[in-house]
Formats: sequence, C-alpha cells, structure tokens
Amino acid sequence: MKRLLYLGYYLKNLDKPKYKKFLDYVSKKENKSKTSLRADIISSALKYNVSILEYFQFGFYKLSPGERKKYAGTGYMYEYQLQMNPKDKRNILDDKRLFYKQYKEFVLHANASLDELKADNSLAEKLLNSVSGKVVLKVSDGKCGAQVIIVKSAEHTPASLIQLMEKEGYDLAEEYIIQHPDIMALSPSAVNTVRIFTQLNEKDEVELLGCRLRISINSHVDNLAAGNIAAPIDDATGIISGPGVYSDITKSPESVHPVTGVKITGFQIPFWRETIEMIKKAAKAHPENRSIGWDIVITDKGPGLIEGNHDWCKLVWQLPVNKGMKPILEKHLSLLQK
Repeated sequence: MKRLLYLGYYLKNLDKPKYKKFLDYVSKKENKSKTSLRADIISSALKYNVSILEYFQFGFYKLSPGERKKYAGTGYMYEYQLQMNPKDKRNILDDKRLFYKQYKEFVLHANASLDELKADNSLAEKLLNSVSGKVVLKVSDGKCGAQVIIVKSAEHTPASLIQLMEKEGYDLAEEYIIQHPDIMALSPSAVNTVRIFTQLNEKDEVELLGCRLRISINSHVDNLAAGNIAAPIDDATGIISGPGVYSDITKSPESVHPVTGVKITGFQIPFWRETIEMIKKAAKAHPENRSIGWDIVITDKGPGLIEGNHDWCKLVWQLPVNKGMKPILEKHLSLLQK
C-alpha cells in the first residue's frame, strides 16, 4: 500500500516535459517500445521505490534486477534520512540562519539575517563593502539553488538592500565568496562546491559515504537540477577520479570542462586534508543528525561550510560513480535499529 502512495507522489510531481524527453531518447537508443518502457517504469517504481525520472537517470532500462536493487531512490532515501535525521532535530539544517549560528566556527564568509540587518546598519555596510563587490540574497529555507539572487554592491545602500529583501521575500544576505583560483579557472560562472556525505556509525565515528565536486556550466549556481555536472573525488587524495556527469541522460559525461577547457578528471581539490579534517569535526558537532550532505567552498584561505543537508541528493551521490550505493546505507540502518 505504501508503495502505491509513493507511486502517486511520483506521478503527481513528475516533470512531464523531461519525462517525454527521456522516454523518447531511451526508446530510440535502446530500440524498445514506449509501451514496454512505461510498464517497466511502473513495475520498478513499485518494486524498487524509485521515481519515474530516476528510472532513466539510474539506467534501469539496461540493468539487471540485482543491479537495480542496489540503487537508493527517492522513497528509500526519504525513509532512511527520516530515521537518521529526525524531524524534530532537522531545523538547524533546514534554516540557513540557524545553520550559520550552530556551525559558525566552520563558516568563512560574512552573513546576516534580514532581522539582524534591520537591527544593525553596520552589518549591511560590511556586506556591501566586501572585496567581491557582490552580495548574495537567499531564502533561508530554500533548496537546490532556488530563490537565490546576486546583486552588485555598488548599486545599493544598506537601506536599499533591506528594502529589496523585504520586497522580494529574501531573509538572508551573504558575502559573495571568492573561490580558490584553481577552482575559478575550472569554472568561473558560480561558486563550485564540494559535496561530502558523512555518516555517524554505531560508535559515533564519522564515515565518509562519498565526495563530489559540483561544477557549474554557465550557471550562477552549481546544482545538478540547474543543468550542471558532478564529478567523483577520491576520498584519500582529493583528486577527481572520473568525468563530470549530468542528471540529463541525453548529455554525455564531461572529462574536460565544456566552456573553460580545463581538465576535470585528475583535477586536484586544494586544501583537501584541511577539508576532511573540518568536515569530520563538523559532523560530530550535532550528532542528533547522523547523515548529512555538506556543501563546502574552497577559498585561498582554506575550506568553509556553506550548508548541511539532511535530505542530501541521491543523484549527486550515485550518478558520478555509476553504481547503486544502497547496500552501504542498509548496513548503517541495520546497526541503528539493533
């Protein structure tokens, strides 16, 4: 019964143009009828609890039942993260204003809520006078790079910045971060973040579930959902170990950045040792949330936290390594339930 409810959710939230695009593409590429694909999609959603688009993104149309079983889809991840990060403990990750306060020792860039800006005029002046000459405005509970704009400092005073935030519904302002020169050379259109997935094991030790670099492609954000790519990072060395992949199955992986021409595979993430040390410390700061997807910026001064996600993305985790990773989570889940 629960799987039928999930299927209803998948159908209700389906991006129909993208579904049609993927269905046409796979039908032609694999020489399979759309009728047979549709039947397999419904069967897979019910059996493996993956969404309709995930059927295509995980490549189920060419996988055996054993391989399909290894993928963690939307339904599984929702239930897993609910147990690892209980609803009454998630607020420090859901609200960026709370996140910056709770994890302030790991945050490099200046930030202030709308209420703080209104109470202290000097905070807005500090943001407007930052070296970058830009300010990022956000909605504190926004997801996937949505509800984010970048404004030029020269075009605003503290009063006009606050007025804009009130008018457009933004409740958080941040210093625009200048990323490390090496990463800027790779992709200058956005701040490209390292995503590290952490898990506290039964001994409350930090385990790394995987590391990725999210790379912008002519976009002001670096999210996969915005048409960008994600590449796998070797945990031990900080070197990108494979090409960047899209969530759009009609696009091929990128070993070289399509705009800058910088090689992606083999790229060394700066300050890797410091990044891992920081994230292991951050993961233990609030152990009530046991499984977190961290977004980290690398600057010329070292790494800093941007945010932590209790509902971290299964696509960024699994697509870059081209395999299902659910068995890893099942191990932690079984230990937690003992």
